[in-house]
Amino acid sequence: MYGVGIGRGDIIGPMRATVRDVADLAGVSAKTVSNVINGVVPVRPETRERVEKALAALDYVPNLSARGLRNGRSGNIALALPDLSTPYSAELARWFVELAHDRGWAVQLEQSGNNGIREAELLSRARTHLVDGLVLNPVLLDSSAIAEAGEAGELPPTVVIGEVEPSGVDQVHIDSRAAAREMTEHLIASGRRRIAIIGASDEQFRSATSLLRTQGYHDALEAAGLARTPELELVVAQWTPAAAAAELARFLDSGIPLPDAVFCFTDSMALGALHVLAERGLAVPRDVAVVGFDDVAEAAFAIPALTTVRIDKRAIADAALTALERRIAERDAPGRVTVVPHTLVHRASVVARD
Repeated sequence: MYGVGIGRGDIIGPMRATVRDVADLAGVSAKTVSNVINGVVPVRPETRERVEKALAALDYVPNLSARGLRNGRSGNIALALPDLSTPYSAELARWFVELAHDRGWAVQLEQSGNNGIREAELLSRARTHLVDGLVLNPVLLDSSAIAEAGEAGELPPTVVIGEVEPSGVDQVHIDSRAAAREMTEHLIASGRRRIAIIGASDEQFRSATSLLRTQGYHDALEAAGLARTPELELVVAQWTPAAAAAELARFLDSGIPLPDAVFCFTDSMALGALHVLAERGLAVPRDVAVVGFDDVAEAAFAIPALTTVRIDKRAIADAALTALERRIAERDAPGRVTVVPHTLVHRASVVARD
């Protein structure tokens, strides 16, 4: 009960109100109080008003430090994405923050920058309990710190999102190879035969996502009886609009015959491609079809609107956080892989040719 604490040598003062105290005063359950405090699960307006009045009357303050002392946890997790400036990362991070809040976690956002050293630093923080767990999105096959830590048996509660596949670690991703194959098949079905890709890998830049999407592209070409054309596989070390625009401009200046479609491995790169094609007086989709990947919010507002692969970012965040909860509770549980479905979104940047 909310009141005063008195003991020998104690300073008399008010005891901290608990969630149960607030629930009793408002005439609701403790779960309803938590829902109002977290602000994620909908609560009826009249119920919310009663709870908020009780919170104010009792001067309720969540005791996060006491909770951490009781269960040995900080209440914080870390989310590390390669580049926080991209629209895809922003949309994904938003869902992680919202859904983690619902689970009582605060999220510490980090930018790994495709840098294994930064990943190793995050793993070290988790080992010293500065965060309860990690969600990481490694990109490069050759420099991720996750595999090395896993082999040494020193991996804290960790979930990997994306296509890098360290052994024994919980992982959440889409089937990038299948999605790329389906998109390439769509372009072929629309009458395109000379299809370029932007986002391929080379020996200096070996991205797991890039390799899988390139394999899917190759799968579709082979199934259609179309030969691979290495000159149409454009490599960019940074998946940004500027890098994609610069590489496509270089290609157009090279004198190589124009492709009739450009498949960009992210929507951000597709926006860069659309810009260059418009500058060169090439009409999309009449002269060249353009497609992307991710279905970020800007894709629907491009001119023309962008055909793309839709990734359910909320589903990825929910699956990753569910896996992390399990991993924190069961450190020795076997690793699981969750594949989140994808869909093709058909828009005006591709039309069928007669």
